[in-house]
Amino acid sequence: MENITLIIEGMTCSGCVDNVKRILEKLNGVDSVKVSLSDGIAEISFDPQKTNKNVMIDAIENAGFDAY
Repeated sequence: MENITLIIEGMTCSGCVDNVKRILEKLNGVDSVKVSLSDGIAEISFDPQKTNKNVMIDAIENAGFDAY
């Protein structure tokens, strides 16, 4: 497993946090997700053989948030 921290912009409430977490957890290869509204980040543990940073960023941005 590898860990990555993504900066997420556009989250304004706990509903946004739940939405980002749910989106990431649905991705094949994602093991665990922690999303912080106050820090504007998502900490993700994932299997690099099954997914990657670009897939995660695309999923978040398709939901209307900015990620990098």
